[in-house]
Amino acid sequence: MLQYSKYQGLGNDFLMLDAREAASSDDGFGLTAERIQLLCDRRFGIGADGLILALPPREGGELRMRIFNADGSEPEMCGNGIRCLARFLADSDGDLPGRSWQIETLAGPIVPELQADGSVRVDMGAPFLEPDAVPTTLERGEAGIPAGILEAAGERFAVGAAGMGNPHVVIPVPDVEAIDLERFGAALEVHPAFPARTNVHFVQVLDPGHLVMRVWERGAGPTLACGTGACATLVVCHRLGLADRRARLDLPGGPLLIAWDSASDHLLMTGPAEAVFDAVLAPSLWDQAVTPAEITAEAASAASEPLADSTVPPAAPDQPPAIDCATVCAQGCIRPEACPSAQARARVAALLSSSSLDDLVNLATTSLEDRTRARAERPSSFGG
Repeated sequence: MLQYSKYQGLGNDFLMLDAREAASSDDGFGLTAERIQLLCDRRFGIGADGLILALPPREGGELRMRIFNADGSEPEMCGNGIRCLARFLADSDGDLPGRSWQIETLAGPIVPELQADGSVRVDMGAPFLEPDAVPTTLERGEAGIPAGILEAAGERFAVGAAGMGNPHVVIPVPDVEAIDLERFGAALEVHPAFPARTNVHFVQVLDPGHLVMRVWERGAGPTLACGTGACATLVVCHRLGLADRRARLDLPGGPLLIAWDSASDHLLMTGPAEAVFDAVLAPSLWDQAVTPAEITAEAASAASEPLADSTVPPAAPDQPPAIDCATVCAQGCIRPEACPSAQARARVAALLSSSSLDDLVNLATTSLEDRTRARAERPSSFGG
């Protein structure tokens, strides 16, 4: 049974899978885009903005992070995600404040550090301000950032762009609450000026040390927070003369403190990351490996067409098309000769027959508090 944890940072939530002990650094639990979409779906699956894998390192770091958006796409980095990963690692291993990790990401090495108050500070590295590095076709302007006027959904916006290993477009506005985020976020994400698509951030400046922003994340849509986006927003606003090098950025899920160090050119992000729950995944959900749209299409097809003659072999008998038994087979099994859930049901039956009720309850409900307490009792490498 696949064990996982759910964590959130300012309401940006992630499913965490620990594969640090995997035999291969490519071991991804058999993840596919379809499985990720199903797991992240808030009605048919668990529900999350993304999924994070902790993997063995490849380039001399302590571990490697892969993160997937809810649509199954793989971004280069995620600030809220890496804070949640750091908190997950600390909870799993019993680490104390002061612990830091060298984490390999597609955006390069990132170093989060656990703080005394339980928050996580992350050295996010230096921003990318050259257009090709963002990437964007916007030209670098007098402020030293890619900037210009973009038209989206029938409106024109003065924008600035910055990269944090992933692309961001930032749009200062008088009132972020007046923005139709669904309309303009979706249009700007796929604007031709951003060949790899982009994250979209509307920002309102209350004063140079206090900004308010709303987020449209590439591959996820509206989210409650975006750590890399907050960093990019501070960079753009500072270069435009709207913000200091250190500011509080209020996102829908809560505040982040962002500091752009003038000596190192690195951005330091500090914010919370909290455990939500630990659980095990039902084998039947994992074995479905289909998206809600596919489930709906299969159900509609089954409802409108007569049942196939079981004497006629399927086109590919070794790999019959996936179906969702709970939906399509509501009136009875439509594929008794090759039931896709039979194997999963057999595994569940074997588990039930070999385990007591107490064993099953303990397996499914082991709390993060108990797990963390046990590991915290181990000698710490930071406290002797």
